[in-house]
Amino acid sequence: MSGNIELLNTTLAATGAADRAALIAYLPAGFPTVDGGIEAVKAVIAGGADIVEIGLPHSDPVLDGPVIQTADDIALRGGVRIADVMRTVREAHEATGVPILVMTYWNPIDRYGVERFTAELAEAGGAGCILPDLPVQESALWREHAEKHGLATVFVVAPSSQDARLATITAAGSGFVYAASLMGVTGTRASVGAQAQDLVGRTRATTDLPVCVGLGVSNAAQATEVAGFADGVIVGSAFVKAMLDAPDEAAGLAAVRSLAGELAEGVRKR
Repeated sequence: MSGNIELLNTTLAATGAADRAALIAYLPAGFPTVDGGIEAVKAVIAGGADIVEIGLPHSDPVLDGPVIQTADDIALRGGVRIADVMRTVREAHEATGVPILVMTYWNPIDRYGVERFTAELAEAGGAGCILPDLPVQESALWREHAEKHGLATVFVVAPSSQDARLATITAAGSGFVYAASLMGVTGTRASVGAQAQDLVGRTRATTDLPVCVGLGVSNAAQATEVAGFADGVIVGSAFVKAMLDAPDEAAGLAAVRSLAGELAEGVRKR
C-alpha cells in the first residue's frame, strides 16, 4: 500500500494557492493516553490544523524542550509502543482525511527496521516522516524505502546551516523542509526572531519544496508573523502545554481545539 505523500503535496499546494500558510500541529502519540492522543489530533484538526505531526515518544528527545519531554515521559510510562503510533496515524487520518506525518528520532526506526516501519506507516495512511537527527549523508536506506512506500522525507534545517549544506539537505528531502526558527530546543517563546525569515529565504534559494517554520510559535500573532514569510507554521509545545495545563482530558481537548482555531485564524492574516 502506498503512503500519502501526494496528499501532503496537494494540501500544501492548496494552502499556497489560497495565499496563506498551512497550520501544522504537533502532538505526541500516547499522550495523555493512546485514545486521548487520538482525540487530541482530531480536536486540533477540527480547530483548523491543515497537517498534523505525530511524535513518537523517545526517552532522549534531544530537540525537544521540557514541555514535550514531560508529555513523552507520560506516554512512555503509559506503555506507548510503535504500534500505538501507527494506530494514532491510522485513526486520525481515517477520521479526518488530513495528511499525518510521524516525527521521530532515528534510533527507534533503526531498531524496529526501516522496511517494517515504512511499510506499516504507509499502510496506516501516513504521509511521511520528519527525521530531525538523521544526517542526510546517512539517509539513503531510509529514503529508498520511503520513496518505495510513497512517504515524504522531511529534513530539518537550522540557522547555522551554511548555504551549501542547505542545498544538500533540500535536494534529498521531499514533502517540505522543516526550518528550525532558532538554535535550541522546542518550546514557546516571546518572539520567533529574524533568524527564521533569513533561513527561509536562504532555503528557498535551494529548492522548490515548501518551507515550514517551527520552534517557538505559540500564539496567533506569532503565527501571523511567520505566515508572512513561510509556507507553513508548525506549532507543538503550545498544544502540548494546553493539554498539560488542563484539569481533565475533556478540558484539554477543548483547549487544543480553541488554540488551533486561533492559530488557523492567524495564518490566514498574512
